[in-house]
Amino acid sequence: MLIPLRHENMEGRRWPVVTFVLIALNVAIFLGTHWTIEAQEPARLEVRMHVLMLAATHPDLKMPDDVEKFVNEVQGKTPEAVWKQLASTKRKTEDAWDAQIRDVRDPEQLQQEMDSLSERFAEQKKNSILENYAFVPAHPRPIAYLTSMFLHTGWLHLIGNLWFLWLAGFVLEDRWGRVIYPIFYLLAGIFASLFHVLFYPGSLAPVLGASGAIAALMGGFLVRFPKLKVEMLWYMLIFRIRFKAPAYWLLPLWLFMEIFYGSLIGQASGVAHWAHVGGFISGALGALIIARTGLEHQANAVIEDKIGWTADPAVVQGAALLDEGKFDEGIAVLQKHIAAKPDAIDAHSLLRQLYWRKNDIQAHLAATIKLCQLHLKTQDAEAAWQDYQEYLNAGGDRMPASTWLELCRLAEGQQNYERAVSEYEHLAQAYPAERQSLLALLSAGRLALKQLQRPSDALLYYKAAKASRVPHLDWESNIQAGIQDAQSALGSSYAPPLKS
Repeated sequence: MLIPLRHENMEGRRWPVVTFVLIALNVAIFLGTHWTIEAQEPARLEVRMHVLMLAATHPDLKMPDDVEKFVNEVQGKTPEAVWKQLASTKRKTEDAWDAQIRDVRDPEQLQQEMDSLSERFAEQKKNSILENYAFVPAHPRPIAYLTSMFLHTGWLHLIGNLWFLWLAGFVLEDRWGRVIYPIFYLLAGIFASLFHVLFYPGSLAPVLGASGAIAALMGGFLVRFPKLKVEMLWYMLIFRIRFKAPAYWLLPLWLFMEIFYGSLIGQASGVAHWAHVGGFISGALGALIIARTGLEHQANAVIEDKIGWTADPAVVQGAALLDEGKFDEGIAVLQKHIAAKPDAIDAHSLLRQLYWRKNDIQAHLAATIKLCQLHLKTQDAEAAWQDYQEYLNAGGDRMPASTWLELCRLAEGQQNYERAVSEYEHLAQAYPAERQSLLALLSAGRLALKQLQRPSDALLYYKAAKASRVPHLDWESNIQAGIQDAQSALGSSYAPPLKS
């Protein structure tokens, strides 16, 4: 199974309010409808099956118009041999009702049973959430084009859709704004339902879920960010592989798979594959229209005006060159800007993105280190840790010793002692000849002894500090004291076995 984890553009200019609202609506509606649907469906399906069996075995019975229409629709889509099998009294009984009704010969009693079933049919049709708010191609209700996008069959269905909504949605909202983006989402979801009808015009199977609209976001994402790399997790049984691939490779592959499954198995899998295809196509076309008509440019102007963005013209130019795929030109512009303003965090952040998109990993790592140092300088702890994680994700393993030591102390200050000790240890191993390694060993020993109550680990750290080739006469007394404290703690924690 392939699961997208993240992509390169996980930062926006402002909070993705519309995406949050869409997620919240989906969750709230799911919580408000899921258990009701689960309670309604068995009875609804049972009544329908009983109506079909009774109508097949006794076609002369009278039925209300809505029930007769339902029976005729099903019979019209059912192979003649299958319908004859349903009408046969020699087939295997489906349930207790089926066994009981076969023994009834009185036409009046049979008609009474059909009347009773018809009443239940009408009542459940009136009250059923799926009948009224899911999208049924054979008789779609106008409101169902909208409401079906917010209904889901289960937790996995919901979580899967919302994860894709988050990954593709927030970055498009950041580009298109809070007016174009929701209109695009809703219209594309409606188009996805219409596309599904082209293939199953008489289907009675309810279609529900946000995946048609989310497929549209994926189509828009492909048009808007074709070269953006997406980090994927592929797993099968015990195997796990993480890799990155550009959107122009992954998303068309996904579309091809939907077309393949839609052509091969149709609705048999329980998935509306053609709704996904229709959503993807409408999303790609919609993104082209938004770009070609200048709507995106207008939306960006409004966003920048509202957030009071006062970025340097060089940063604005660099962002434009990034979007156009002109990485070398963008790097040159930003390097010139940084030479004049070395602490410009926005420029360094954009430069890092350019290096990554260019696939210059070493330059990306160097830019990430610089950005981490700037965030530490401005005391933005959260951003500094994010930079460090980005550095590790990109393959970095030797953050500069002084910067690394500062990050360790940051973790210690946040009382994340486990992380601090781990980072101190890695720092000491990476720079055994640097003074920072000695300081890291002493700090790791102190935390292991005082905060984590692991005197055996503390003793190892203090002994490593004593054996360090870094001159440490000024720290000798501290090292000896640490060794003695650790040994004392070990001695006091040792309890000999009791003899009986």
